[in-house]
Amino acid sequence: MNDRSMQLYERARGLMPGGVSSPVRAYAPYPRYIASARGSRITDVDGREYIDHCMAFGPLILGHAHPSVVRAIQEQAERGTLYGAPVEAEARFAEAVVSNYPSIEMLRIVSSGTEATMHALRLARGYTGRKKVLKFEGCFHGAHDAVLVKAGSGATTHSAPNSLGVLEEVAANTLLAPYNDLGSAERTLEANRGEVAAIIVEPVMGNIGPVLPKEGYLQRLRELATEHGALLIFDEVITGFRLGMGGAQGRYGVRPDITTLGKIAGGGMPIGVFGASEEIMSMISPLGKVYQAGTFSGNPMSLAAGLATIAELGSQGHGPLDRRGEMLRSGLRRALEDSRVPHQVAGIGSMFQLFLSSRPVTNYQDALGADTALFDRMFLRLLDKGVYLAPSQFETNFLSTAHSDADVHRVVGAIAEALAEVSA
Repeated sequence: MNDRSMQLYERARGLMPGGVSSPVRAYAPYPRYIASARGSRITDVDGREYIDHCMAFGPLILGHAHPSVVRAIQEQAERGTLYGAPVEAEARFAEAVVSNYPSIEMLRIVSSGTEATMHALRLARGYTGRKKVLKFEGCFHGAHDAVLVKAGSGATTHSAPNSLGVLEEVAANTLLAPYNDLGSAERTLEANRGEVAAIIVEPVMGNIGPVLPKEGYLQRLRELATEHGALLIFDEVITGFRLGMGGAQGRYGVRPDITTLGKIAGGGMPIGVFGASEEIMSMISPLGKVYQAGTFSGNPMSLAAGLATIAELGSQGHGPLDRRGEMLRSGLRRALEDSRVPHQVAGIGSMFQLFLSSRPVTNYQDALGADTALFDRMFLRLLDKGVYLAPSQFETNFLSTAHSDADVHRVVGAIAEALAEVSA
């Protein structure tokens, strides 16, 4: 029994909607409450330890409580947590990002990925003087009105891809096309010629589970944006610094007009970044007339954690991390080769997911065909086996540099056992 977690959940339900601060953390019969974490492990309030592959939904690429990150946060906290004034770390952080992302010449540091994409879209509209935005079904770009239309992540998990409270006149300016369907994107842009400010896309879909772009897909989106005078926005809140120091754009060799970052860039502390060329970013206040502000923008605590994480990643490299990701995915394929349960092992680099589906997952509609009820049973059984995945079929799981080969082998075996047990 997880008595303490159950008690805390009952207490929280009367104080917060669903008992949680973010909907994707809620799962039946009640979520595990975490007391501490280190490396690849988390420990709940009842003393149960788990190998963690949720990793706070992606930020913790070095694992929990990495010594360099903890030390950087402690040292900054002793000097003060917030000033409401510029700090030297802002320039150092900006230099670290710019050196890894050639598409970014100038940037703004904000407090979350949601803020980053919201301001990126405002910037694109201000720069182009246009209203409409093209997004792709299942891509999640934060919880703001313009993009809560057929979004992934918790919106899909909880069967509310279109949120109440989003005004029809706002949603009307958000155009939709299926991910990996160039014909649909081309037709949509042609039908709205001269009206589209931006094409925004997760270069690798992360908030519906990892869905990879087909060969040539991102390259053609780049061409379409140029042909139609729209700005191409890569939402790399998840993939930034995870698929390499230069993110997905570095891996696939496609240069967007605007890039958004988050998660890993803050090393486990709240952060968001949006950046572009000097010409585009000069539209931002106080240089230009596109407004952005925030009390916690450029938070020195987040900058300290982010700088420590980027430095550590740069010295370690992504080779061992990517190797373990491939080890896990290939191990799952072998372990489930004779399984009677339809499944797809998906992922890239240190991202992975097991889709309980009979067909390859290349877009939002494919993902929706997965057996979510069976996944939920598997997830709960894995908790009993000491493995903590992201609590939804429609999320991505992650490895960190703290995960060992032994962790990977144990998790592969646990997943195979759990799936066999719940599908019997």
